[in-house]
Amino acid sequence: MTPENTQFRTGVIQPVECLKEGWALIKDQYWLFLGIVVVGVFVGSAVPIVLIGPMMVGIYMCFFRRMRGEPIEFGHLFKGFDYFAQALIAALIQVIPIIVVMVPLYIIMFVVILVSMPRDGRIDPDQTPTFLFTLLGFYLVFIVVIIAMAVIVAVFFFFSFPLIADRNFTGVDAVKLSFKAARANLGGILGLILLNFGLGILGVLCCYVGAILVAPVSLAAHAVAYRRVFPEVLRNFASPPPPPATWAA
Repeated sequence: MTPENTQFRTGVIQPVECLKEGWALIKDQYWLFLGIVVVGVFVGSAVPIVLIGPMMVGIYMCFFRRMRGEPIEFGHLFKGFDYFAQALIAALIQVIPIIVVMVPLYIIMFVVILVSMPRDGRIDPDQTPTFLFTLLGFYLVFIVVIIAMAVIVAVFFFFSFPLIADRNFTGVDAVKLSFKAARANLGGILGLILLNFGLGILGVLCCYVGAILVAPVSLAAHAVAYRRVFPEVLRNFASPPPPPATWAA
């Protein structure tokens, strides 16, 4: 099976419903999934580009096992390393647009700071406000670009790791199909990402503990959204039927 002949559904991602289904999926094994997600993210963050791919694939494999009614063990998290090469390729591809945008931005920021600084090393009080406002303005632009870049990457690579975990696609094929399916389900994916972002912000306001506690539910919602777009006959897990959808290939 290749991205060219793989069908997927459109118009089936409803953010709130996906979040509810995600909670229903893991609530009776919440603490196990919390451990899986926390350890997976921690290990993946140790060497971000190299390990985050296999860890995310392992996390999604656990969710898909739960959807199929199969028993879950903590060790299943590390099954993602069975797809190490393809997960690494997908992770590397995700980094490319970030590097393309961020490196020039860092260079521009460095040049702006260098040009704005007094050449004789002394700060003219009359020029201080201009210097500070220049830095502040560029910093705000920098933050906006980072947020926009993060959202774009999150949207278009939304299905990459789940496709590797579920369909055993190569990293390149998973990214290709993720772009195609994400473009066809743009509104629903963006809504789910923003909803989870809002929950994460609320969690951070609760001394960061809330953000950790809500993480498995957010990722479970992502898995549910994936399964709505790329359906499979589920066993022993009843979920509300998704809304009417159209198919694309």
